[in-house]
Amino acid sequence: MEIYLFILVLLVGLAIFDLIVGVSNDAVNFLNSSVGSKVAPYHVIMIIASFGMLAGVTFSSGMMEVARKGIFQPQLFLMPELITIFLAVMLADVLLLDLFNTYGLPTSTTVSIVFELLGAAVAVSLIKIIGAGQGFEELVNYINTAKALAIITGILLSVVLAFICGAIVQFFSRLVFTFDYRTKLKKYGGIFGGISFSIITYFILIKGAKGASFLSPETVFWIKHNSWTILAGNCVFFGLIFQFLTLFTRINILKPIVLAGTFSLAMAFAANDLVNFIGVPLAGMEAYKIAAASSDPMNITMDALQQKIHTNTFLLLTAGVIMLITLWISRKARSVIKTQVSLSRQEEGSERFGSSVLSRSIVGMVAAFFNLISEVTPVSIKRTVAKRLDPSQQKPVQTYDGKEPAFDLLRASVNLIVASAVVSYATSMKLPLSTTYVTFMVAMGTSLADQAWGRESAVYRVTGVLTVVGGWFCTAIIAFTVALLFATAIYFLKLFGIVGLVLLVGLVIYRSYHYHAKKEEEADRIRNLNLKEDINADFAVDTSFEQVGLFLNEVSRTLTMCFDALFKEDRSRLSQARDRTKRVQQIANIIIANIFKTLYILDKEDVETTQKYSKTIATLQEIAESHRDIVMRSYTHAINYHTGLSESQKKELQQMRVSVSRLLENTAIMLLKNKKVDYLYITSQRKRLSDYHLAFNKNQIHRIQNGESKPRLSILYYGLLENSEKISSQTQNLLDIFKDYFGSETDSSPSRKLKQDA
Repeated sequence: MEIYLFILVLLVGLAIFDLIVGVSNDAVNFLNSSVGSKVAPYHVIMIIASFGMLAGVTFSSGMMEVARKGIFQPQLFLMPELITIFLAVMLADVLLLDLFNTYGLPTSTTVSIVFELLGAAVAVSLIKIIGAGQGFEELVNYINTAKALAIITGILLSVVLAFICGAIVQFFSRLVFTFDYRTKLKKYGGIFGGISFSIITYFILIKGAKGASFLSPETVFWIKHNSWTILAGNCVFFGLIFQFLTLFTRINILKPIVLAGTFSLAMAFAANDLVNFIGVPLAGMEAYKIAAASSDPMNITMDALQQKIHTNTFLLLTAGVIMLITLWISRKARSVIKTQVSLSRQEEGSERFGSSVLSRSIVGMVAAFFNLISEVTPVSIKRTVAKRLDPSQQKPVQTYDGKEPAFDLLRASVNLIVASAVVSYATSMKLPLSTTYVTFMVAMGTSLADQAWGRESAVYRVTGVLTVVGGWFCTAIIAFTVALLFATAIYFLKLFGIVGLVLLVGLVIYRSYHYHAKKEEEADRIRNLNLKEDINADFAVDTSFEQVGLFLNEVSRTLTMCFDALFKEDRSRLSQARDRTKRVQQIANIIIANIFKTLYILDKEDVETTQKYSKTIATLQEIAESHRDIVMRSYTHAINYHTGLSESQKKELQQMRVSVSRLLENTAIMLLKNKKVDYLYITSQRKRLSDYHLAFNKNQIHRIQNGESKPRLSILYYGLLENSEKISSQTQNLLDIFKDYFGSETDSSPSRKLKQDA
């Protein structure tokens, strides 16, 4: 029994760690709407969410039964077998959730735990079946197929229903209130507030009371049989209060609705999802207690786990405190929040996700469908709807930090009310519905109804949604497989298997932590390149010049990496260079966007200066495209194991690369340090590059004629040569644009020189 006591201690430790990684993943569920709408300072939102979580954990007692008997039949297992299942589940859960958090993708803790329980239970069940000489058809007796199917079906349905409910409720809410919702709140604010608070009360108090650990059966019975009275009373009471606030005060009633919704969704999250983090360890503790109390602990079946067990409120509150601490200090939680907010924001801008064939097909089909609907809809109705759903009506919002919110308070209210209702209702039915699925799909539905996915962003947003949803389904497959393998290893290898798996999980988490920290640091550097809206022209021009210098340095470093890797046929380094092209393109896009902002605030009558400055846009695009083409040609050639470059080709390309890098670096020094450039030296460098280009071009023709260079190799060589030449010529263009702005004895600031030249 000693080894199982050790495993219980290990389960408790894993439960604490699982709470940490789980909250990092699921914080987005209840913080997305309030953070995205900037309803209040971040610390205020966090305090309200914290109180909601503390309240919610006391409602989660009924959900703990899912871990004990929701997926498998405990009476058919012995205590050692159940402990094996539970340990495999916790190790797999901690590993998978941490990996998803590292990459900033919101995954479902419910799906993880359900499929991990299923995978580990299947593994141990098959071992028992094979050992007893039975057929595989006996597996259905060990697995609670009806309950497991109900849970899985509920999770899958939630994806569709949450999206539809979010889109429909948001559409009609926007139709009533329009984007200029403040004027309409005077008329309908009381009704909207009353209904909102009634829904929150109904689904959190009445429906959630069944699982509360602190309410007596009599209290639950009274609440259940007076639900409609409570609902109607709340609707009238809150409706009158909000109507009074709307008519006689300047309070925006959507703010208390969003904050109350944040509280309720945090509460619903804690009630519904706490089982995902501590349900398995608690079930393990119950199994150990039952076995320890018997005369034959190693061979007693776990029939007692079928009975209803009331979870200690103190344990639930302890778990809640750990969740709160994690919520406040987790950097990974903020990464996941950024993903969901960026996909649902109202304005266009730099998109996190790219384009894909599937997303383009979906957008095309939806556009064709709406065009068809538009053709059969009467013109008068179309005009009325278009007028009320016109986003241009939206007026600038004064937020606590002066920045524009990702979306307005009306959409934030609908997000929270719909998601809270769906999640809380599922909790009352003891279905561990995925809060991640529900909140994410509600947010996507409301953003679609709000026309946030315009033609400039729809494809990229759909790609993002498909990426996240695809990650969810991958979670199910991976969770099942990993838990199955872990359970098998623990069953046969015993202590050696446990120690080995703990070390493996610890190593992966250690590496992912450092990877995430590095990624966050890089993301912060790129984000800081964006110019703020309230900048002056001098600062904008100076900053843009510096950023172009940083961009040229990044291009030079990536080209060096690419050429060196290509010469050595190092496919791993070429893959890294390919990944860096995304960073280079992202920097170029941000700089170009900053130039547009700068042009907007420059003197519009100074045509010569603005035209000269705007030439950098085309130049930067050309450099970025040529740089990307070099890297992708090299990567594609190498990964397909085509013939490598000859020594003479390597020598020539290396000369070309060194000269291009020097040109890029010298130009970057000029821009970063406002240093006077030896323009004659730069010109001579450029001429040397042109001479190289002509000479190497002739050499390659001779190699082709002599049969020394095959077609694929010749295509690669010419591609690298021509793009290197193009980068050097465009860098020369930058020098032509900027050369007059540096070297002044009185003031070397580019912005001042712009003014002097003007």
